Amino acid sequence: MLLFQATLAADSTQVAADELLKQAIADADGLDKLSLITQQLIDFGIRAGERILIAVVVFIVGRFLISLLNKFVARLMEKRKVDISIKTFVRSLVNILLTILLIISVVGALGVETTSFAALLASAGVAVGMALSGNLQNFAGGLIVLLFKPYKVGDLIESQNVIGTVKEIQIFHTILATADNKVIYVPNGAMSSGVVTNYSNQATRRVEWIVGIDYGEDYEKVERIVSDILTADKRILADPAPFVALHALSDSSVNVVARVWVKSEDYWGVYFDINKTIYETFNEKGINFPFPQLTVHKGN
Repeated sequence: MLLFQATLAADSTQVAADELLKQAIADADGLDKLSLITQQLIDFGIRAGERILIAVVVFIVGRFLISLLNKFVARLMEKRKVDISIKTFVRSLVNILLTILLIISVVGALGVETTSFAALLASAGVAVGMALSGNLQNFAGGLIVLLFKPYKVGDLIESQNVIGTVKEIQIFHTILATADNKVIYVPNGAMSSGVVTNYSNQATRRVEWIVGIDYGEDYEKVERIVSDILTADKRILADPAPFVALHALSDSSVNVVARVWVKSEDYWGVYFDINKTIYETFNEKGINFPFPQLTVHKGN
């Protein structure tokens, strides 16, 4: 009996020892796994840090190179005396293309497969292109404007119910500055396919006034006074000669038309100054300006 109990005790001790050994082995395996995971995390952090640092360096150097290339392109076009309209378009296009290349380089420095990224970018480009088909039309419109040159930077134009001076021709828009100093962006697609009136394309322009006088006024006297006023202004060109004629017998006035030719830059100055001079001179000479009137005949 005592021998049997001793045997049982020995077996229990062996089982306990085996359990303790298994637990120790499991604990050791857990520590090894934790150490391995920690090491992997550290290695990943180091690699990620290296890639991020390289990407930052690539971005900084890329921005610096883009700035240098933009300046180089600007100097090259300046040296070759390229039209300012083409300058603004090319500079905008080059800057966008270089920025896209920089983004691809930074993504590659981060460890992303550039071939996969390029394929993704191409797919996204197709989708974006379909969504932004109007902008593609504007891009094509910008090329048409630069090719056929209906206007250039510095011209005073009218289009899309807007009048302004062309400040820039970008890849998608033409920037106009109005007389009251508003900046308006007009899509190039509309500029290339719509009606554009260019007030600066020709060296000279014709100015016209239509002045109403009372019925009964001496037309010969009025014609002579208007001709003297036009001759006195040195900004008015002698060739073609100023033209004065009786324009129409209107409801309440006799309309006299005057037409002259001036340099394009003198147009508005001549127009407003002659208006003022005609008004003052007619008052001095006793020539009456009519006003709308209605004659009523009363029946018996």
